Amino acid sequence: MSRLLNWLEQRFPLVQLWQKQLSQYYVPKNLNVLYVFGVLALLMLVIQLLSGLWLVMNYTPTVAGAFISIETFVREVAYGWLIRNVHAVGASAFFVVIYFHMFRGLLYGSYQRPRELVWVLGMLLYLMLMAEAFLGYLLPWGQMSYWGAQVITSLFGAIPAIGGDLVQWVRGDYQVSGVTLNRFFALHVIAIPLVIALLVVLHIVALRHVGSNNPDGVDIKVLKGENGIPLDGIPFHPYYTAKDLLGVVVFLMVFCFVVFFFPDMGGYFLEPSNFEPANVLKTPEHIAPLWYFTPFYAILRAVPDKLCGVIAMGAAIALLFVLPWLDRSPVRSMRYKGWPSRLGLALFCVAFIGLGVLGLLPPTPMRTLATQVFAIFYFGWFLAMPFYTRREVCKPVPLRVTG
Repeated sequence: MSRLLNWLEQRFPLVQLWQKQLSQYYVPKNLNVLYVFGVLALLMLVIQLLSGLWLVMNYTPTVAGAFISIETFVREVAYGWLIRNVHAVGASAFFVVIYFHMFRGLLYGSYQRPRELVWVLGMLLYLMLMAEAFLGYLLPWGQMSYWGAQVITSLFGAIPAIGGDLVQWVRGDYQVSGVTLNRFFALHVIAIPLVIALLVVLHIVALRHVGSNNPDGVDIKVLKGENGIPLDGIPFHPYYTAKDLLGVVVFLMVFCFVVFFFPDMGGYFLEPSNFEPANVLKTPEHIAPLWYFTPFYAILRAVPDKLCGVIAMGAAIALLFVLPWLDRSPVRSMRYKGWPSRLGLALFCVAFIGLGVLGLLPPTPMRTLATQVFAIFYFGWFLAMPFYTRREVCKPVPLRVTG
């Protein structure tokens, strides 16, 4: 074994990678449970890729065969129901993990200098995951899949001058058809996963270069011992690998419980209307996307003008990209920021959840008004941030982590 490792080390830096990325990579010693969601996001990516691979082996990307191939896979292939449930529940679980991961970044200022690029790459990943989820949403060719794709692709038609041609280009036809299904299938299975894999690598490399943030927002690279090791740092392995392993086990227990006993999650993960084959002559009474899109869908729906609604929805996502340059606070962590930052983050979270809930419900005049109020809070948090973060009174930040 020793000779084999020596032979391999001469041709591939296996030991060096192990030391640089794990055993001799020092991270803050005060990371809490919120930092496990990065590992869980990577775990969910692997689960989705593996379960999706098995689904592709039995899927027929045609109008006549898409719905039937999935039903046959679920009902007749050994453990087909399990693989389908894992992939369907995994999509929602992925976004649950991602939203907690993003919330941790907002809470502890992980987007601030020098981690702006880490945040931007993470937001590009989030955007690609949304695209991947939307493309995959059409593939079952159920009622809600078809009409959801019909509604979302029609939004491109709001763009002046080129809107009609753009809609036709996206669909590959005058309406959502077998051509649309084929191109969405190719993008969902090949193109977008490759982009996601590349962004994951870049995101991790950028993170390892600048180092992990911590709940205090203290840079552990400033204070080092005589041996060059950060005084407040501990090796990622074995300390955090063991800690993350516990988080993975707990998460998988919850995930498996949902997969085996409650996969539809009351219609939020698997919609009842999607168990009916797509019917171009029968429009569902209420068309709404899956829950992880609903905050932005609610913003779109709350604006009376279609073009302005599309712009508002795009702006709601675009503002997340420029967040590192909107926050002018001299401290990172919410532990030491002033009350305006704490109140602003609380209102933003309430607005985001409120928009998500309202986006699932059929519109009424009162719900539309509530959506518009939540949208004002959502955009107001970004637009007011450069002003209150510059002037707020912050607590003194300790030189070392507090534990």
